[in-house]
Amino acid sequence: MILNQWSRTLMLCAGAVLTVALTACSVFGGAESTQDKAAGATAPAGGGTGAARVSLMQKLGQDGPLRSLNVEPDGHWECDDCAGDGVTSTGTLDPEQVKRLHDLLADPRLAQETDEARRYRGSCIDALTSSLLTSAGLITSQDCPGEERPTVGNEILLLLTQATPAEPTR
Repeated sequence: MILNQWSRTLMLCAGAVLTVALTACSVFGGAESTQDKAAGATAPAGGGTGAARVSLMQKLGQDGPLRSLNVEPDGHWECDDCAGDGVTSTGTLDPEQVKRLHDLLADPRLAQETDEARRYRGSCIDALTSSLLTSAGLITSQDCPGEERPTVGNEILLLLTQATPAEPTR
């Protein structure tokens, strides 16, 4: 029985990582547009492009639909099934939210909050799993009792869920 729970958790995490990795190719791959350059999109500390791009993937339990939110450096966002209602929404963060997001994504603490740095492992079954894909790496958290959320990653999650139809908890 315990092996079955670990197997489910492992499958959920593997599915989330695969989905985020595939989305990363479309979000972070490709050249920066002229519009992004004109908008003054920030570059990561190590150089390159796309520091202000962020994706949020959410899944409720093992069988829930995958929800995805992609935010561009200029604040434009597209949300697929964010509220679990099957609707694709679009919008734009206001200038204050864009600045706050850029500041959070540039925070050096973010690198220490990645799944790799924390050696993160999901521990809850049937919880809402939220995975942020940032230029620093993947940052995952679950909405379950006792789960500590990364400080900066949680601030990004709250900013995105307050400004879009995405949800911070079930």
